[in-house]
Amino acid sequence: MEIRILVVEDEENILEAIKINLELEGYEVVAVENGVDALKKFREQRFNMVVLDIMLPEMDGLQVCEQIRLENTDTPILFLTAKDSAQDRILGLKQGADDYLTKPFNLEEFLLRVKILVRHSLKGTEQEDEFQVYEFGVNKVNFKTYKADCQLGAIDLTNKQVKLLKLLIDKRNQVVSREHILESVWGYDVYPNTRTIDNFILEFRKCFEADPKNPEYFRSVRGVGYKFVV
Repeated sequence: MEIRILVVEDEENILEAIKINLELEGYEVVAVENGVDALKKFREQRFNMVVLDIMLPEMDGLQVCEQIRLENTDTPILFLTAKDSAQDRILGLKQGADDYLTKPFNLEEFLLRVKILVRHSLKGTEQEDEFQVYEFGVNKVNFKTYKADCQLGAIDLTNKQVKLLKLLIDKRNQVVSREHILESVWGYDVYPNTRTIDNFILEFRKCFEADPKNPEYFRSVRGVGYKFVV
C-alpha cells in the first residue's frame, strides 16, 4: 500500500526536513515550493493528504486550499504555518482545512496528526484494511484480523499480543518502559507481574526473529524495558 502526501512549503530546509521524516514513516512524498505548482500536482496525481503552508509565492495556501475544496472535499489538508493567531487558525479552517499546526512545531505531534488524518482519509476504502498491516523483514502483522505471518508460519494473535505489538511498533526505535507497557496494554487497574511482559517478548522472538537468542527486532533494554528496532 502506498500512502502519498503532497507537501507545500517554500522554506527549503523545512521542506527537506518534513519530506525526510515523512519518508522515514513509510509515506511517499511529493514536495513543491509554491502554490501554483501545488495545485498542478494535486490535479495531476492522487494524494491521501496535503500538508500546506499559508505564506507561499505565486498563490498563497489559503487560495490553494479553496481551489482544492472546490474540486475535492475528501482529501485531508493540514495547514503548517507560522501564522499563529486565533483569527488565522479560524480562517484556515473556514477555507476547508482539517487541521492547523503552527511553526515552530513538535515533530512527534506533526507526525501523529498526519497519521490521524491519513487514517481518516482511508475510511471505507480498500486501503483501510491495508493500513492495518505492518511488515518488517519476512514478517507481516494484521492488526485488524489478529493474524500474523512469521518465522513459524501463519499464527493467530491474542488481544494482548496485538496491543503490545502495536504499542512497540508505534514507538519503534524508542525505549518503552515496563511500567508504560503495563499501563497501556493491561490498564491502570490491573498490574500483572512484570515477568508477564518478558514472556510475551520471548514469544514474539520465537515468532518473528530468525535467531530468537540474538533478536534483531525485539531488543531488551536492561533495567528499563523493551525497544522495537527497524
